[in-house]
Amino acid sequence: MTATVFITGATSGFGEACARRFAQAGWSLILTGRRETRLQALTDELSALTDVHSLVLDVRDRHGMEAAIAGLPAKYDKLTALINNAGLALGAAPAPQCELNDWDIMVDTNIKGLLYSTRLLLPRLIAHGRGAGIVNLGSIAGNWPYPGSHVYGATKAFVKQFSLNLRNDLVGTGVRVTDLEPGLCESEFSLVRFAGDQAKYDATYAGAEAIQPEDIAETIHWILTQPAHININSLELMPVSQTWAGFAIDRSRS
Repeated sequence: MTATVFITGATSGFGEACARRFAQAGWSLILTGRRETRLQALTDELSALTDVHSLVLDVRDRHGMEAAIAGLPAKYDKLTALINNAGLALGAAPAPQCELNDWDIMVDTNIKGLLYSTRLLLPRLIAHGRGAGIVNLGSIAGNWPYPGSHVYGATKAFVKQFSLNLRNDLVGTGVRVTDLEPGLCESEFSLVRFAGDQAKYDATYAGAEAIQPEDIAETIHWILTQPAHININSLELMPVSQTWAGFAIDRSRS
């Protein structure tokens, strides 16, 4: 039986890189994304390598997700893997300066969207059983605070704890769960965060030799192709150039 992976947010960054990596490995793909033109182009390209089914949808749209997943062809009744990649950060200013709407979008995408795809696809993963796996894209921001992370970091802390709790609920099913926690990665993710400001994007990565989407895709492929009796609970990775900062100290009263 051909392995099948469902990838959210497949039109750029980690999701697109995962689609290419798993297509090269011969997996069937179910790809989702909001941008129809990009999704169709990727589908057309990768269909030369493997079976590809694409769904134009926004993971925040619960009813749209329910309808799309319920309407999948019968050959996808069993699913080998789910990569919960869709997510974003908006803004990097301190909390008092942020737009409340940006906080709503991050919570709806990074938390609720991940919950929708997970719950709706669990029956198909459980039907596959032993060897199936879920990879949730967390972040070092869920472990380590930094200025401007506020709600984004909090959503990734949720991903971490949800992944651990989900592992408990799935004991005996054979379905594995991993929280993958990247550090500094160079992708369109940061352009979205900086509202398209190319100068800020360039300054973030200048000389840093950041992790690339292909590195993440290779890591996820490794996680999902481990022997069926092994679960990678969580995996934190950073570029060698990145480490932890010292504690901030306010000296304005001295």
